[in-house]
Amino acid sequence: MGLLVDGVWVSDAEGSDISNDRFERSKAQIRNWVTSDGSAGPTGVGGFSAESGRYHLYVAWNCPWAHRTLLMRALKGLQPHIPISVLAPRRTEDGWVFAPEDGYVDTLGNSNALHEIYSAGTDNYSGRVTVPVLWDTQTGRLVSNESAEIIRMFNDAFVGIAGIGTDFFPERHREEIEDWNSYIYPKLNNGVYRAGFSRSQEAYDEAVADVFEALERIERALENRKWLLGDEITEADVRLFPTLARFDVAYWSAFKCNRRRLTDYPNLWNYTRRFHALPGVADTVKLEIYRQGYHSKSEARNPHGIVPLGPIVDFNRGLENQAMA
Repeated sequence: MGLLVDGVWVSDAEGSDISNDRFERSKAQIRNWVTSDGSAGPTGVGGFSAESGRYHLYVAWNCPWAHRTLLMRALKGLQPHIPISVLAPRRTEDGWVFAPEDGYVDTLGNSNALHEIYSAGTDNYSGRVTVPVLWDTQTGRLVSNESAEIIRMFNDAFVGIAGIGTDFFPERHREEIEDWNSYIYPKLNNGVYRAGFSRSQEAYDEAVADVFEALERIERALENRKWLLGDEITEADVRLFPTLARFDVAYWSAFKCNRRRLTDYPNLWNYTRRFHALPGVADTVKLEIYRQGYHSKSEARNPHGIVPLGPIVDFNRGLENQAMA
């Protein structure tokens, strides 16, 4: 791992986001907005208008935050309008890198590592180099590396360009969507990482308690609902699904979130399979990449780099018995 300091790449040791034995995720710093007319968004500067083919999205299959953006891109039918480059599902001393020999190439330029793109698209950037990140081909600048805001841009700004008109953040449900988001992110989306990167029993116990409190609350909420808000799929579902998709093959074992498997929650398991069956979603899910990536060699978590063979997860099994959206 590593980071940029005034635009220069510096390698550092794994675990530098640990404070008092607890994992603390660094905050995204590049937070401009694409808007329908190019006006400034809630943060950052203006000048980024929604146009087909103008923006390029950098992602990695194994990153759940990047997965959010791939999901919204698919659910809105934006694949023809926002091309992507996929980084290799592993990190080196150069952080996120491309691996042409394995098919992971920068389809926009000739970069070898993501930090080169950050350096080119910002002025003296200092901080973590993360996916996803949205690049503006017109100005040669980075627009945003905040996944929660990128998915909202994809939903809102590209109306008239997107092939699918579904609004995943409708005004009538915004308060309830934000309530779910503010609960699920710390307890579950980030909770699994707090468990996996904890450096004390106390920190681990706290994180795992949060993870399973959240799973049990969502299980109850889905008792008579197809989606978190009822019959209508929303942004809250898009933000939840990446964690569920990785749970049994990665977090359950690699991050020791092993009190119960996702398959032990009937409503959650059916919900996850229902989401996976939505058009375009299956193409964004890479279970074996998750298994390999989360069990890669790590001095702190997996010093021998042994990858478990199980559990076997099949989101399509028994799906014919589920009502589809």
